[in-house]
Amino acid sequence: MELDDFRIGEEPYYRAIGDEARLFTAAYAERMPIMLKGPTGCGKTRFVEFMAWSLDRPLITVACHEDMTASDLVGRYLLDAQGTVWHDGPLTIAVRHGAICYLDEIVEARQDTTVVIHPLADDRRVLPLEKRGELVRAHPDFQLVISYNPGYQSVLKDLKESTKQRFGAMDFGYPPSTIEAEIVAHEAGIERAVAEKLVAIGQRSRNLKGHGLDEGASTRMLIQAGRLIAHGISIEAACQVALVLPITDDADIRGALTAAITASI
Repeated sequence: MELDDFRIGEEPYYRAIGDEARLFTAAYAERMPIMLKGPTGCGKTRFVEFMAWSLDRPLITVACHEDMTASDLVGRYLLDAQGTVWHDGPLTIAVRHGAICYLDEIVEARQDTTVVIHPLADDRRVLPLEKRGELVRAHPDFQLVISYNPGYQSVLKDLKESTKQRFGAMDFGYPPSTIEAEIVAHEAGIERAVAEKLVAIGQRSRNLKGHGLDEGASTRMLIQAGRLIAHGISIEAACQVALVLPITDDADIRGALTAAITASI
């Protein structure tokens, strides 16, 4: 099977913060399953895309959600003109053909779904397809990568210890302000000085975490605001649309964020 559709055609922009690329490359050399931990919008998905491009491997990404079943991952029988035919799911495709499979925000999936990855994430490197009575042995190039946001851990939404202990882990966070401004300026196509103002606003919003906000403005949100500014929208209006209104409905918190925007510009 050709996996050309899953290859990253052009080098994704990724600004390294430390030695994360070297660590991931070493992990891939051993086909070690890797868990990326960090807040939403901090660059985890872009990092995986960059590493897939660097390693010249296809990347199959699955956005996990609470209604996702094991069949959504491994495959199912479907009816077509020829009768009942088995269709591999994204995880099975990656396992058979040697892609990197990235399960994004895996904590959103039900725990009875995520256990299907256990045999892939240890020395067995196999995927049982119970409905087919088949045991798929992982292609030598296959690697499993998952991500989740520890900030949203709860009794009902966390990974089992039996899952966590199968993975190596890499911590991600928001970049230092100088690097974050560089990223925002590049991705949004705005001047560095404007990007620095957006980063200052983002940092002020993050200081409200635990004081009415679950999360502050992510790097992704700052980039979105920057893209509006690049189209001639004022900083105040862009931040309202891209930062303030999406992350809270509380009038007092909105007021605090608006004050932070005013103070930063």
